[in-house]
Amino acid sequence: MITMNINKVLIRFFAAFSLIAGASVWAIDFDSAEISVKDMTLKVELAQTFEQRMQGLMHRTELCNACGMLFEYSRSRRVSMWMKNTLIPLDVAFIDDKGIIVDIFPMQPNDLTSISSTHDVKYALEMNQTWFANNDIKIGDKVTITAAE
Repeated sequence: MITMNINKVLIRFFAAFSLIAGASVWAIDFDSAEISVKDMTLKVELAQTFEQRMQGLMHRTELCNACGMLFEYSRSRRVSMWMKNTLIPLDVAFIDDKGIIVDIFPMQPNDLTSISSTHDVKYALEMNQTWFANNDIKIGDKVTITAAE
């Protein structure tokens, strides 16, 4: 009898924790940044904090054609990304501290495979899959990043 009551308490605790944790996922706000590459200028969401980078584009069902998310890291380093709870097929471009794209990789929805930069980078830019190819943006292209108002 006591064991059953403890199990019920534990189940309720974990259910409540899951609800709170799930709710906090949606409470994260993102700033924005302006990026320029080739002859295009876009305003994208900016993930600068650990919590923002963890959330990323999770749980979204769509992303407009010219929308994306820029992940900024405090220092240049090798970076890995995955698609846990990410429902949209994306491409990620890893960008070094000079703004040069060093890698572009496709990523599949809900894939837990870690995708890593091949060089130290300061940024990662996620866009809809094929966006980079459709806009003739390649490894070696320069991205200019400025904070948006």
